[in-house]
Amino acid sequence: MCRFTLYLGPPVRLSTLLTEPKHSLIHQSYHAEERAEPLNGDGFGIGWYAPRLTSEPAVYHQITPAWNNRNLFSMAKVLTSSCVMAHIRAASPGSDVNLANCHPFAYGDYLLMHNGRIGAFRQIRRRLLEGLTDEAFDVVKGSTDTEHLFAVFVDELVRNGCPVDPGGSEASVGTGARGLAERLVSAMRRVLAVVHTDGDGASSFLNVAVSDGRHAAVSRFTDAANEGAETLYYLHGELYEPAGRAFPERRRGDEGEAVVVSSERLTDDPRWQPVLPGTVLALDRHAPPQMFAIGEELALAV
Repeated sequence: MCRFTLYLGPPVRLSTLLTEPKHSLIHQSYHAEERAEPLNGDGFGIGWYAPRLTSEPAVYHQITPAWNNRNLFSMAKVLTSSCVMAHIRAASPGSDVNLANCHPFAYGDYLLMHNGRIGAFRQIRRRLLEGLTDEAFDVVKGSTDTEHLFAVFVDELVRNGCPVDPGGSEASVGTGARGLAERLVSAMRRVLAVVHTDGDGASSFLNVAVSDGRHAAVSRFTDAANEGAETLYYLHGELYEPAGRAFPERRRGDEGEAVVVSSERLTDDPRWQPVLPGTVLALDRHAPPQMFAIGEELALAV
């Protein structure tokens, strides 16, 4: 399974997440410590937001291993963002290694990435696409289970009054962190309902992160009876000094809460905390993170 890192907060250089920490995402691409297979070499992807230019995220994908990509190291030193999603891939057996299958996936204002698998995906793939709105159906360009989950997520947004403009719009404004978490859990519920009906008892592992650039939601979940959920941690606070702090004229609108969520802890900082199994984190640029329990039927606790 894969590894990922999400950051939301004052703008930081991408290198502070991807290359500089002791156990950076680059390090995890060849020496992951909390999965049986230490290699994650089937490509990588980065998504980041530049809100002063557009609400639509930028993405950079490659099918080469992250550990020897010169462009990635060069870009990470100079790119800054208040919202970053980065993913290193260990492709599931039978899943093609190509650009269309690299996370994070983008559509309109939204990014989504996943560590895990949807149970019996090949068996239920057609069912997942049935009944999707045109906007949601258009999400799927590749063949991964994650992109199909993303399509269901977009379908949830559209059906709940948050239409998505693939040209990049302010459509996501008003969804909020709690709204993103609710839509993510609803999409997971829909996917698992199909797996439980037609998947012959296969288990799913759904560590999923989604963002609109201002808010994010991250789940840690599995319905496997005899296996634990994939690892996931978060750190609330600044891991490194924001990139613009030395330039006061650039700080307007750049302050707020800082949160890092990662499959494995990037540093030895004692502030790292595990995301509890069966929960979803709701993250907002200007509020502390909130953690909600996911019940047996994947409903948010109230």
